[in-house]
Amino acid sequence: MKSVLSRFAQMLFVLWVVATILFLMFRLMPGDPTAAYIDTTFTEEQQQQLRAAFGLDQPLWKQYFIFIANAAQGEFGESFHHRKPVIDLLMEVLPNTLVLTLSSIIVAYIFGVLVGSWLAWNRGTRAEAIVVPTVLTLRAAPEFWLGMVLLATFGFGLGWFPSGGANSAGAAYGSEWSRIFSSDFLHHLFLPALTLALYLQGLPLLLMRSNMLDVMQEDFVMMARMKGLPEWVIVLKHAARNALLPVMTAFAIGIGQSIGANVVVETVFSWPGLGRLLVASVAASDYPVAQGAFLLIAAVLVLMNFIADLLYSVLDPRVSHGARR
Repeated sequence: MKSVLSRFAQMLFVLWVVATILFLMFRLMPGDPTAAYIDTTFTEEQQQQLRAAFGLDQPLWKQYFIFIANAAQGEFGESFHHRKPVIDLLMEVLPNTLVLTLSSIIVAYIFGVLVGSWLAWNRGTRAEAIVVPTVLTLRAAPEFWLGMVLLATFGFGLGWFPSGGANSAGAAYGSEWSRIFSSDFLHHLFLPALTLALYLQGLPLLLMRSNMLDVMQEDFVMMARMKGLPEWVIVLKHAARNALLPVMTAFAIGIGQSIGANVVVETVFSWPGLGRLLVASVAASDYPVAQGAFLLIAAVLVLMNFIADLLYSVLDPRVSHGARR
């Protein structure tokens, strides 16, 4: 419990540092966030009243303490551009981002674990010489480049998939669940999810392959072969099972990282998610929305690292025993 509380305190400290950097960064950026509302006919008094309505007339230190106190309660103020509460804007696009992230990372890790295990068991073959460089190329390629290639080929070229958005224009649904599980939504989801999955699959595949190569040298694998067990039983039940630990912890971290990486993918495919909202708010100098989106992404990333740390201790008792010693 002491270790958990210590890690939790470290997580809160990191979030406070991130929130402070975000606050100062957006205040130091050039441009007036109220420029979109100030008309040439406004008097100086009217302009001051508008700034006061957004709290921009307060001293910087007072704005900071108000921001930190509100952020601790999940309150990020009102959008300068949309004139709506920031939390409402974030909750509107968050389901799209979560569906895109979870679908792509699940596909990437299932594919990576299976193919990584197969490559380790067939080390030195021609298939390994082809697959490993391909995986490294996809991992090194920029996400926007992968997205544009897929979009140009299957969206504009062949016309198999829509070029952007999450739903067709004019589509209406009774609930959020019916929208997410509709064929139209899944049709729009395919290309951005495939782009993110191609980018993410390199880590679990190479990690699983490396772990499998180490596990295959263990005595229990040799003992299983001496017993005459089928090869697939040795791979799945013995070798792969013991090589999964680092991959499972990487999965938790990957969720947080992929939410941050969604900024590029959502922009390329015009996906109405957290990343696209973030880019639009930065361009419009919409401080509250940009701060809220950045802080939400940072919170998810820090939380996933915290969960991965705890998960590793639970799955591998040697870690917790070593800490106690």
